[in-house]
Amino acid sequence: MKPAVVARGVSVVFGAHVALGASDFELAVGGVAAVIGPNGSGKSTLLNLIAGLVEPTAGSIEVGADPARISYVMQATKVNETLPVTVHEVVTMGRYASTGVYGRLRGPDHDAIEAAMRRMEIVPLANRHLHDLSGGQRQRVFVAQGLAQDHDVLLLDEPLTGIDLTTAQAIDEVIHAEVEDGCTVIITTHDLSEAGSADFVLLLSGRVLAWGRPEDVLTEDNLVAAYGPSLLHVEKGRVFLDDPAHMPVMGRHAHRERSIHTEADRTGMHGDQP
Repeated sequence: MKPAVVARGVSVVFGAHVALGASDFELAVGGVAAVIGPNGSGKSTLLNLIAGLVEPTAGSIEVGADPARISYVMQATKVNETLPVTVHEVVTMGRYASTGVYGRLRGPDHDAIEAAMRRMEIVPLANRHLHDLSGGQRQRVFVAQGLAQDHDVLLLDEPLTGIDLTTAQAIDEVIHAEVEDGCTVIITTHDLSEAGSADFVLLLSGRVLAWGRPEDVLTEDNLVAAYGPSLLHVEKGRVFLDDPAHMPVMGRHAHRERSIHTEADRTGMHGDQP
């Protein structure tokens, strides 16, 4: 089977800023791929490359899916929350990839919109305005928008950052349901436990430092190379990060903590409850 994504020496440079250094990696079709690394490591740039929103400065990246069937859910924090749009209207935008902005919605479009809203449990919020919602509710809305689009690849930019546990669990369940339906899901995260539960991991620090199975990528040597000894600490088999980007707990705390998952911990490492 053709890989979902193949990159060879791909890089992105904006003026004098290297957003992503030369990187090689492959992602298989199906499963969950977690993209992890410190702030500014190139995670969002990598998603933008896969989505076709930016062009490589050098090298190449090939995505097996039709560009129209790549659904991209950006961070809710990057969206103008004051837009005078309702929840239903936001989710409806997920159908624009197939209907166009001015296209007429037909039966299958309405069905996809309603199904996405049911899956994210936001039907009661249909007529609420975006700016009236909590952070977790807004995240549910934008994930529903991504689900409403016909897709083979689902890109989620930090979908579990800064939201309540119930919403995080709901999104996690949807991610695994998407995989069961044959979708390739690629998420960015700051959480080592989330990366450790994925099928595949890309570790970034200005470029892709390592890629492969979590147990092969999330090693102490690789993590120190990515985060540096000033941010990452390993004490008695427990991993700590002084990473202000990691939410909801600020500062130094144990990682690889099973916070939202019920499946077995692939890494076998646990920390204290944050």
